Amino acid sequence: MSLQTLLGIELPIIQAPLAGVQDSALAIAVSNAGGLGSLPCAMLDAAALRKQVELLRAGTSRPFNLNFFSHTPPVPDEDKARAWRALFADYYAEIGLDPVAQPAGAARLPFDEEMAAVVCEARPAVVSFHFGLPAPALLERVRATGARILASATTVDEARWLEAQGVDAVIAQGVEAGGHRGMFLSEDIATQVGTFALVPQVVRAVRVPVIAAGGIADAQGVRAALDLGAAGVQVGTAYMLCPEATTSALHRAALKSESARVTALTNLFTGRPARGIVNRLLRELGPMNALAPQFPLAAPVVAPLRAKAESLGRDDFSPLWAGQNVSGCREIGAGELTLALARLV
Repeated sequence: MSLQTLLGIELPIIQAPLAGVQDSALAIAVSNAGGLGSLPCAMLDAAALRKQVELLRAGTSRPFNLNFFSHTPPVPDEDKARAWRALFADYYAEIGLDPVAQPAGAARLPFDEEMAAVVCEARPAVVSFHFGLPAPALLERVRATGARILASATTVDEARWLEAQGVDAVIAQGVEAGGHRGMFLSEDIATQVGTFALVPQVVRAVRVPVIAAGGIADAQGVRAALDLGAAGVQVGTAYMLCPEATTSALHRAALKSESARVTALTNLFTGRPARGIVNRLLRELGPMNALAPQFPLAAPVVAPLRAKAESLGRDDFSPLWAGQNVSGCREIGAGELTLALARLV
């Protein structure tokens, strides 16, 4: 069965969920063009998700994907939290912030009973997961809605594990991809390999369709992934300059600058490895810092610095998520970009 038949779409193009830089508008545009639009849900509460689903239903009659995180909630460690706050003390002083009065950062919540209830109401065509899968009982509730289930794998072992749990397709996420790594069986970033090395290995290892993700930014990249055995592709960074994306002006400027050619995996912003453009914070603290608390407990310390700096027109403390290939970023409609990506299919 082709990916298009499996998911009910016309083109083998999936828009990657882009938490923090999109809402339903981007997903609607991609779905209406024949691809699969995705809505990131981990930073939404149930009420906000219901509203976004209403907008999706009003904007498209075609399939769309709801994406969730599946991480284990962390156990706070006060000693580690204290050391993490101390690391940022000089930055707080420099920018004029009180290090004691820290507002909470945006929540990043794992899939739970409340979100499962919304999925059961919404009955989307596709539900995808990052950082593994939720508990079997929750996964079964999703499966019972008739939704196709996708999940990210960053290694062959993860792909095999996901197939054993009954997913309908595996997203093979190469190390080039922007944003958070979907890794869940290991925390060792040395296990992370490039898309065009990972995809053929995963294709040989599993029987379900494989979706290539990471570094794919144009029709030639899509064609190359399909030639390696992928059933389709997932593209994220290329959509971030589209007018339907909510990417900030600072982030858009960074994506269009020479600095976008240098990205790194960093745990500074959330506590998990994620790829973004190297800025001041990554240069000065090192992209991977051993003091970072468990995901997502690193975020509340950085959030006030980010907000204050951005109000001053600076991106020193901003997570400028981007993959290694920004060449496909275009300031055109997301529907037009989707059709351009599928031009050689």
